Amino acid sequence: MAPPRGRAKGDTAVFFAATLVLWGVSVAFEMTFNRRSELAPVVAGFFFFQAANWAVRFSLSRDPLFVNTAVSLLHSTVTTTSVVLILIGQWMIKGLGNMFEHEQLFGGTWLGAYSALCFSCGYFSYDQLDMLRYHLYSGWIPGILVHHLILLVCFTLALYRNVTINYLVLSLMCEFHSIFLHMRKVRRMAGFRDAKSRAVKVEWVLNWTTFFVTRLGCHILITYRLISDAPKFGRGIELPLALFGMAGMNLLNIILGRDLYGAYKREKNQQRRQE
Repeated sequence: MAPPRGRAKGDTAVFFAATLVLWGVSVAFEMTFNRRSELAPVVAGFFFFQAANWAVRFSLSRDPLFVNTAVSLLHSTVTTTSVVLILIGQWMIKGLGNMFEHEQLFGGTWLGAYSALCFSCGYFSYDQLDMLRYHLYSGWIPGILVHHLILLVCFTLALYRNVTINYLVLSLMCEFHSIFLHMRKVRRMAGFRDAKSRAVKVEWVLNWTTFFVTRLGCHILITYRLISDAPKFGRGIELPLALFGMAGMNLLNIILGRDLYGAYKREKNQQRRQE
């Protein structure tokens, strides 16, 4: 017999809260006892986005979902800008052909990539805590909490071992699509739901374009590159962990695409009813 919904949700919260605490203890241990001061942007990222949360909460709205979405939009914008600047910088330094060689993607670290990955780790830990605190998730196995847990595990292990940093920075290109996801949610919560407006139509074009290019396409290409470069990896945990993480990301992307298509169909049906 399935457990009651309230108990199931409580068990879910306990599990993800426990993993978040363990992650925090791990980072604190590395920074304190192993003197990994380069991990400081993780802490900075957490407090930066928590401060943004408080700013939105006290100036715009106290609705936890609106506040969370607004801060997520900020993170997507900051991360996309950072990744684009990192890629442009490396293109100018090394050239397009050299910057995507296995040695660069696996063992190298592009200028600013380590700090950008740390900063995003700080955001994902903040966001995980915020969603747990205000119950901003649904289901017994919430996709968004699983997504954040996968990223925290993969990102943090890569930061500890200082490998695959550039691979993971490339995976953050999906945040370009997240900008339009969060914009759509903020727009609807603000009451702008006219499916016939030109702005909404342009938003959907950008939403679908960035979904297929910077999220689905980018993650498939990274997965392909990992598989094709498999013989170049050593016998360590890096390749299995990277493939596991990308498998999880690709599965979540398919689920997200299904949900996005459902939202698109609902807005189109709403438009037909208005006509």
